[in-house]
Amino acid sequence: MDLDAPLVEKCLHGSDRAWEELVRNHTRLVYGACYRFTGRADDAHDLTQDVFLKVFRNLSSFDPTAGSFKTWLVRLTRNLLIDHYRRTRKHQALDSLEDQAFALEEKAGLGGQADRTLRSREAGELLQAGLERLSPELREAVILRDIQQLEYREIGEALKIPDGTVKSRINRGRRELARHLEALGATR
Repeated sequence: MDLDAPLVEKCLHGSDRAWEELVRNHTRLVYGACYRFTGRADDAHDLTQDVFLKVFRNLSSFDPTAGSFKTWLVRLTRNLLIDHYRRTRKHQALDSLEDQAFALEEKAGLGGQADRTLRSREAGELLQAGLERLSPELREAVILRDIQQLEYREIGEALKIPDGTVKSRINRGRRELARHLEALGATR
C-alpha cells in the first residue's frame, strides 16, 4: 500500500499540513536527484522548487491505482530534469557518489586529514568524469538504483521500461563505470 496516498487525498481536499508533510517526506529524494544531475546546489534548489510546484499543480492527475506516489514523483522529477537539460544544453554528469569516493579514498590507504580531503575530492572528480562517459540511459538507471535506492520495479515504472531492461541497464552501467574509472586511473 502506498503510504502517501492518504496524504495526497488530504492535499486534494486543501490540507496545508498534509502538503507540508508530503513535501518534507520527499524533498531529500528530489533534491538529491536534482543535485546529482546539475552538480550545483543553487540549481538543485531551484529545480526542487520547480518539481514541487509542478507536483502541486498536477497532483489531481496522480492515480494511486497506477503506482505509488514516489514512483510518480520520480517520473515527474526525471521529466523536469530532462526538460532542464534540453533547455540549458549543459551536459553535466551527476554529482560524485560520496560513498564510492570514500571507498576509493580508503583503498588508497591515505593518512592525514588534508590528504584525505584532497584524495576524496580527486576520487569525486574521477567518479564525476566516469559518470559523464555513461550514456544517459545507463547513468539514469545506475543513479536511480545506487543513489536513490529505488527498487527495480519502481525504476521500471518511473522509466516505463520492463524490469529486465532495468536490470540490464544497471548491470551495463556499473560495468562501464568501473571500466571508465579504471581508465581514468582509479584503483579498485
